[in-house]
Formats: sequence, C-alpha cells, structure tokens
Amino acid sequence: MGIHVIKMPDLGEGIAEVEVVAWRVQPGDTVLEDQILADVMTDKATVEIPSPVAGTVLALGGALGEALAVGAELIRLEVEGAGNAGTSKAVAVQPAAAVAPAAAKASQAASAAVAPAPAPQAVAVPTTHAAPAPAKSARTAVAPSRATREPGEKPLASPAVRQRAWDLGIELQYVFGTGPAGHITHADLDGYLARGNGRACGHGGAGDNRYAELQGEQAVPVIGLRRKIAQKMQEAKRRIPHFTYVEEVDVTEIEALRTQINMRWGEERGRLTLLPLLMRAVVLSVRSFPQINATFDDEAGIVTRFNPVHIGIATQTEAGLIVPVVRNAEARDPWASAAEVARLAEAARSGKATREELSGSTITITSLGVLGGIVSTPVINHPEVAIVGVNRIVQRPMIRDGAVVARKMMNLSSSFDHRVVDGMHAAEFVQMIRGYLECPATLFVE
Repeated sequence: MGIHVIKMPDLGEGIAEVEVVAWRVQPGDTVLEDQILADVMTDKATVEIPSPVAGTVLALGGALGEALAVGAELIRLEVEGAGNAGTSKAVAVQPAAAVAPAAAKASQAASAAVAPAPAPQAVAVPTTHAAPAPAKSARTAVAPSRATREPGEKPLASPAVRQRAWDLGIELQYVFGTGPAGHITHADLDGYLARGNGRACGHGGAGDNRYAELQGEQAVPVIGLRRKIAQKMQEAKRRIPHFTYVEEVDVTEIEALRTQINMRWGEERGRLTLLPLLMRAVVLSVRSFPQINATFDDEAGIVTRFNPVHIGIATQTEAGLIVPVVRNAEARDPWASAAEVARLAEAARSGKATREELSGSTITITSLGVLGGIVSTPVINHPEVAIVGVNRIVQRPMIRDGAVVARKMMNLSSSFDHRVVDGMHAAEFVQMIRGYLECPATLFVE
C-alpha cells in the first residue's frame, strides 16, 4: 500500500488560494476514481475537486472555512501500489487532527457523492448535494440538544419536515439542522425527540414545552457564500458613503396595464410582474443620468460609465443573497427581461449559474416582494454607485382632483454613492423612474 497526496489544483484566472466550503468525504471513507472529494470556493464560484485515484481517506488538508493555497495538500489517500508519497508504513498520518472539532460539525452539510468529473468543474454558488451520505458520513457527530436562532431567523426545512414537526409538536426554531446550509432533516427531528424534547402526543398535547427554559448556544462558522456576502457588505459600507432617497409611486395605472397585458398575452408570451417594467424604466432613466449607470474604482480614482445597462437582480437563495445579472437590458422588451430574470433566478437557486452570470452588473435592483416593508436602506453592490430598492405595494386613500380615492402606492428606496452621485441628480433620477411608472405608456414610446 502507498500514500497518494492530492494537492489543490490551479483553477486558473490568477487564483492563488481558495476556501474549503464542504468536505464530501471523511477519514476512513473509501473513494472511487473521479469521486468528488471537496467543494472549494473561489471569488464567486464553487468548484468541485474530484479524486484522480481510488483509495481510502487518511487525512484532510484543512478545516471548513480554511483558505488553502494552490499546491497545498488537499487530501491524503492510502492507495494500492506505491502512490506518489511513498508507502503507508513510512508516512505518519494523523487523520483526526486534520479537521478541527467545529469544522467537523459544519461538515455535516456535505455528503459524499459519486460524479463522473475527471477534472475540477466550476459551478456557481450556492451548491447543494442531495446524494445520500456514505455509511461513515460526518452525520455521526452529535448535534447540540437545542438550537437557538436570532429573532426573526427562519429555520430551513422542507415542507415534509415541517409537516412532521407540526404533527410531533416540535418547534423547529429550537432544532439544530445538520443538512446543507443548516437545513433541518428528518434525522434531526428523530435526534431531537431522542434527547427528550418535543411532545409524543402531537401538537398542543400534554408535555407542551413551548415555554420551557432554553440552555446552550451554538458557534456557527461564517464560511463559504455567507463569508463572501459578509465581506462584500462590509467592504461596501466601509468604502462607500451611502445616502438613501425614498419616494412614493402611484402604481395604480401600471398595475392595471399589467393586468390587461397578462389577460391578453399571458398564455402566449408569459405573465409579467412589475419587475421587468421597472427594469425598462431604469434603462430609460439612466440615459439622462449616465453617472448612475457606472462603477467607481476609488483606488485608481476612475468612474467608468457604461453604455449598456447590465442590471443585477438581488436574489435570495437558501445559501444567501446573490446577484445574477441581466445583460444588455436595454435590448430586451419586458417579456424578454422577465424570461431572463426567471432563468437566472432558477440557475442561481439551483447552483448552476456561471461566474459570468454573477458578475459585471452596472446597477442593481433589489426587492423583498410582499415583505418589502414601507422603507428600506439597501446596500450598494460595490463597485456600482446606485441600487434601486422596491418596497411592497399597498392600497391607500389618496386625494386626486379634490376627491379621496383608493390608489395602489409603492415606495422606491434607492441608495447612491455620494462621492459620484449628487443628491439632486439622485432625486431627479428617481423622479424620472416615477414618471415612467405613473404614466406607463411612456415606457413604450421612444
């Protein structure tokens, strides 16, 4: 038997180091040739690292969240033959010491899967793995007895798990999730009950523990996409002097137009939401304000204004917020924009978006839909200089021509980089968008 050391490959594009975001195997596991060993994250993409040989895992090269340089040891296998690092008798191996205890818990999010991948394959974040875990999976680690979450933080679970938890009388808020990105699984429910929690007689029965005192805490490592989001938001707030301008918009007419369009062409061309119409309003408005469709390199002191309008659409995924990009929005009609937004959102949520689809935006739109609230203060997508935030639509009494009438109203909460965009220009830009939305026929008149 020999030792085969697999090193971090050169992933190209000048990448010097990557972050380990998931181990698909653990010490003692048997792996096949081309089986995926680990997921590593570059700037925006997750890359799967396959095994070039078959063997048994002896040691992992680092903990989850650790940055490994290109050429560093990724994993060590015991293989048939001489291997590339001598024989197993000549090499001392410490499998357990290669991974920190905290990382071992976090590695429960990764399952071993066999995939025909002869070389590193770049896929966009977030990456989820639904393949069943091997017999020696890291799920054998003991999860904390109770999970605590921040107020308003929603536990992640499938509808089937939620229904079973309801039937068992289990509050998911207090269950520690061992699935990908902290998802709660059926096994987590079983473990929760085995530790004496929950109610055996169903929801609302005897033994109600909804008001029981809670103990313990969990240290959750900020790694992978969540770390990238944290770094990007911190960088944006640290480097960009934000100011936010809020204006209300009467969307009664454009909602009526949208309804008519969907009734007439919805089945044939697809149903429109407000978003593609707002995208068109942004495209038309930046023609008058080119300094807003721009990026700012503050180190070089250069503002780059763009003729094409590449609109980033902030998209919530299970792993976190990412921003796929609708390129050349100026060349798309509302149906083409809607189709592209839907395609990119699906690619982002399934982890299939490419690096090119997740970069290169010149201005961003963000919306929380029905949860959009009254006012928000969106963070600019650095190095852009503006972001348009959409708040929810509510029906309110308004005075028109001296009469009180019901109108559909929506606020736009937009943030700007004050180094590049003056307050007056930001206000005029938002007012122009408002004009297009309140008189929607102008969206189609050049």
